[in-house]
Amino acid sequence: MALHCFFVSDLHGKKSRYQSLFRAIEEQKPDALFIGGDLLPSGLHHFSEGGMDVGQDFFAYLFAKFQTLKEQNICPEVFLIPGNDDGRGDEQWFLEGENRGLWHYLPNGTTSWQGFHVIGYAYVPPTPFLLKDWEKYDVSAYIDPGCVSPEEGYHSVERTKYELRYGTIQKDLQQLTEGVDMHKSIFLFHSPPYETLLDRAALDGKMIDYVPLDVHVGSIAIKRMIEEQQPWLTLHGHIHESTRLTGSWMQSLNKTIMINAAHDGPELSLVTFNPEKPGEAQRVLVNPVHF
Repeated sequence: MALHCFFVSDLHGKKSRYQSLFRAIEEQKPDALFIGGDLLPSGLHHFSEGGMDVGQDFFAYLFAKFQTLKEQNICPEVFLIPGNDDGRGDEQWFLEGENRGLWHYLPNGTTSWQGFHVIGYAYVPPTPFLLKDWEKYDVSAYIDPGCVSPEEGYHSVERTKYELRYGTIQKDLQQLTEGVDMHKSIFLFHSPPYETLLDRAALDGKMIDYVPLDVHVGSIAIKRMIEEQQPWLTLHGHIHESTRLTGSWMQSLNKTIMINAAHDGPELSLVTFNPEKPGEAQRVLVNPVHF
């Protein structure tokens, strides 16, 4: 029997998109759901007065929805990671959902499912945004013009100065992929790989201090890992406008199929796929469900 999976990303706490997702789960009953980060309302709520309740309240909504699906015996196996807009101060609630058996929380870890290795990785290269909980240097201590380093900005959870200065996505991926059978691997990333059809930002003609900005903003380390190790399937988000600009939400890199579920419209971007045949994946834009 063929496995049926959903992939979504960058829902940013919009309940209309979640309602569309939960309705699709009820109708199609997928075997698994992959969520590629930026699940919540802005993580900057940690730095506003009384803002701590925002994350807790939204997780109460997610807990209730997934628990209802579980009680109806139609809850898929859920794999999720945070994104750069999800404050790490909410990590206790991600872990609480895992403890309740509602999902697998994989910000930098692996698990097994149906003969596949599912590997999650949340960090993205430095961005212009100020929340830095899930940002790291990519392959070295370099930032693009206009971006803010991981050592600056805001952190809702304290990280060591050593980690902020010397931690890189490249080092993490070397450790994370050690001993993994790439022929049966599904990677759940927030960042897309650099200089692909999945990481195209709307930066055409823009400059900082007379320096033109790179329109590709994905991870060099992720791109190199894919090129060198050829995982079976990689799932990405983060750059909302990339599909609109390039016309492509899926790309192959040698044997690897790479998919982007981020979207810059009001609809839910819902990717459906059979992990045995990822090249046959389909993407639909589902009109938001209002309530």
